[in-house]
Amino acid sequence: MSKTNPARGMRDFLPADVRKREYVIGVIKKVYESYGFEPLETPSVENLETLMGKYGEEGNQLIYKILKRGEKLDAALSENPKSEIRNPQSLSDLALRYDLTVPLARVVANRKNDIPKFFKRYQIQPVWRADRPAKGRYREFYQCDVDAIGSTSMVVEAELINAASEILTRLGFADFVVRINHREILTDILDTAGVPAELHGDALVAIDKLDKIGNEGVAKELADRGVTDDAAGMLLTIFEQTQKIVDEGKDVNRTIVSNLINIVSNEVLTSIGQILKFAGKAPIQIDPSLARGLSYYTGTIMEINVPDLAGSLAGGGRYDGLIGMFGKEQIPACGLSIGLERILVVMEERGMFPPEIADAAPADVMVTIWSEETIAESLKLADDLRSSGVRVTVYPEPDKFGKQMKYADALRVPYVAILGESEIAAGKVKLKNMKSGEEQMVSASEAAGLITG
Repeated sequence: MSKTNPARGMRDFLPADVRKREYVIGVIKKVYESYGFEPLETPSVENLETLMGKYGEEGNQLIYKILKRGEKLDAALSENPKSEIRNPQSLSDLALRYDLTVPLARVVANRKNDIPKFFKRYQIQPVWRADRPAKGRYREFYQCDVDAIGSTSMVVEAELINAASEILTRLGFADFVVRINHREILTDILDTAGVPAELHGDALVAIDKLDKIGNEGVAKELADRGVTDDAAGMLLTIFEQTQKIVDEGKDVNRTIVSNLINIVSNEVLTSIGQILKFAGKAPIQIDPSLARGLSYYTGTIMEINVPDLAGSLAGGGRYDGLIGMFGKEQIPACGLSIGLERILVVMEERGMFPPEIADAAPADVMVTIWSEETIAESLKLADDLRSSGVRVTVYPEPDKFGKQMKYADALRVPYVAILGESEIAAGKVKLKNMKSGEEQMVSASEAAGLITG
């Protein structure tokens, strides 16, 4: 017998799940568009060379590679039968997209003459990671990205932060924090701690896990990656001091900036200050320990967190060098990705979905069928109601009214249109309110008015 579960790390979504997802996506789209961002879609499959080398060592390992097909695969195997072990990449030429940012960079480099000088786009599509499935971690999941291309102004960062903050506020979140940092702040801290430049990338990958594996876990990983105990100790001390400032809660951003003045350049601190000023309505907190592991970030980095979620609800940053990897011209860019799956998990656990979404019915009314001879009458009534803007489902076959009522109750439809022999003879329909139990004999047009209320 075939297995009925989906592949590991993949999920089926029943109607109630889909409605909740569409509700959140609808809010995200509406806010993004209110800020002037335009929709973009890219293929699920990219050339492997497009993705490789853009995400760092760990990211490269999680790219979902696709085997060559037909004659190409046969040729690759015949050239070296052991290549599958020695060099798996020689058997692949395509991959499922890992994120939405690198495909965007490819599009901008490829279609530069077809897009505005300042290109603002949003994209809501699935991505894939060849990750080990675990609670809250999937191999296929949606990202809701918003990016601004073509400007180095901190207005870009501010708009991205404000848009994401407005989305979360509209969804009912009141306890989120936008953490921001800058790659140059991290570089200066690493230099101050004595981490060699060639180990900066490895150190950032470890630091990015600070909120997941804690100080001890990060210290061990830093050691495994070649960072000395003294350098690791100084790094963690700096980050512990930052956390102490946050815990004390007094003039957090001002105090953190004061501590960074002797470490970080004035230019970077000015940029951070502009973001705080321009995105004034968002709850922003400077966090020098915020790393974000992807290697393409070049400037500001940001994450949005809530207290009861180990990971982040959103994350992103500035990647001024990525588009240049696909062409001759370096084009500044900055983006933020909202994690749909994590938002849905938190909203479900907190009971944040509006009743009309959480308890939504597939239709406004169900039309009954009395007998084989009256099917045409029931279908005509359904058509008449639909033409008046009513969502109608029809019980698909003649059955006892008790069973039809029980089915309507299971669907949670608010009304049932009962069409038996006496109703047909009278040219009327008996409309039953499933909540109150009240029944009325009315015409089809009157029924539509009562249903739509």
